[in-house]
Amino acid sequence: MTHDTWNEVLRDQIDWHWRHQLRPRLEGLTDQEYFWEPAPDSWNVRPHGTGNAPIQAGSGNMIIEFAAPPPEPEPFTTIAWRLGHVIVGVLAMRNASHFGRAATDYRSFNYAATAREALGQLDAEYATWLTGVESLGEEGLHRPCGEEHFEEDSMARLVLHIHRELIHHLSEVCLLRDLYLHTHGTFNQEEARK
Repeated sequence: MTHDTWNEVLRDQIDWHWRHQLRPRLEGLTDQEYFWEPAPDSWNVRPHGTGNAPIQAGSGNMIIEFAAPPPEPEPFTTIAWRLGHVIVGVLAMRNASHFGRAATDYRSFNYAATAREALGQLDAEYATWLTGVESLGEEGLHRPCGEEHFEEDSMARLVLHIHRELIHHLSEVCLLRDLYLHTHGTFNQEEARK
């Protein structure tokens, strides 16, 4: 019988899901899927100067769209937008706050212009996160997080929150891939047979 530490259990919980469910489902993501807008006026990642949202943030050639406060109802968000949110808002900003990554935020991040580049960014930030959580050991999980909305919480609670966010948002990305396949993928195959 093994005696896993809580740190190992927390990492295993997300890493099993990552390796067996989430990351394999993202393999082969195309640029067409990445930028696909399933609803009118979707928020997306776009080249500078082509967006319509009140806030268009990004330091490179691409921007991510949003508004503060968001409108009611919020616009539908694309795979590119959701990956941008996970890469920056869920992982990179926390990696910067807690694990030595260079400071970043939605406005200063260089958003990916291709699906392949976005998956590379996702993989890099996820690896930094997992290594950072491991570096906390057992004692570090008990220290106060000090992050906005988590001021009184331990790092363990932040870790659990980030893992929920990863599972939640990346599952949405997987669902959008399914929707794309069953609309565009099937349609294109039928058109090719005509």
